[in-house]
Amino acid sequence: MIVCPNCNHQNPDGANQCEACYTPLPVTINCPNCGAIVQADAAFCGQCGFDLKVIAGTEEGQVSPQTDPAVMPTIVSPVSGIDPGMPSENIPDLDPPDPLVTPEPIVSGKLNLEKSSNPNSPLVIEEPPQTINAVSTPVATPEVSSPSPIGGKAIPAKTQLQKQSAKLLHIRTDTDIELPINLSVIHIGKPNDRIPPDIDVSGFPDSEVVSRTHADIRVEGDSYYIEDTGSSNGTYVNNTPLTKGDRHKLRAGDRISLGKGDLVSFLFQIS
Repeated sequence: MIVCPNCNHQNPDGANQCEACYTPLPVTINCPNCGAIVQADAAFCGQCGFDLKVIAGTEEGQVSPQTDPAVMPTIVSPVSGIDPGMPSENIPDLDPPDPLVTPEPIVSGKLNLEKSSNPNSPLVIEEPPQTINAVSTPVATPEVSSPSPIGGKAIPAKTQLQKQSAKLLHIRTDTDIELPINLSVIHIGKPNDRIPPDIDVSGFPDSEVVSRTHADIRVEGDSYYIEDTGSSNGTYVNNTPLTKGDRHKLRAGDRISLGKGDLVSFLFQIS
């Protein structure tokens, strides 16, 4: 193979110009000593170190006793691979290649290489003071109480609690009715001109047993109370009738029946 001196492309033997960049390729010959392919204008064989200049001074058909392999054995240096008897002034010096990546130091400390009286003492790495640039990172801080301008007493931070929600589940139709969270008194009944209901049950089956103003649910904090407002067929909690005006504190799972016969019934649920 002939290596292009311009782009280092490997070309087949006998090529006159580079197949990649079309640069004229140097003329090559075979080393008479080892048969390796070398350039015709080379002074020495790069494979065995044979002196190629003696070829030009030898007549065609003659073998110089100095170049006859049988007469003069090749002595190759084990270090450089070149005959130590060859002149070195004709070998061109190669420039060292530039590193691909510039190495960066990874040790920030300084080695203390001073001799110690104890030969077995380990090397000490002195760490120089390091300056760390502070980066402003937003950090979530909890709310703290602030001092009051009057009296110097601390005002506790306002704590927001999630208000629980309640609903009525109609048993026969499996329909959920969310209780309004903005009302302290929730009217249950059917449409009328006196007190419009907040929960209208006129669309449920057998709603004729429910009065127009049947019952109220009162909200006090996290507690819910139900009372009958004078209905014709009564209000029942867990099959127990309520007296008009008497409030009953509701608990999750209580069964509320509007009217007799348990025809319009709901389950009270809290979430």
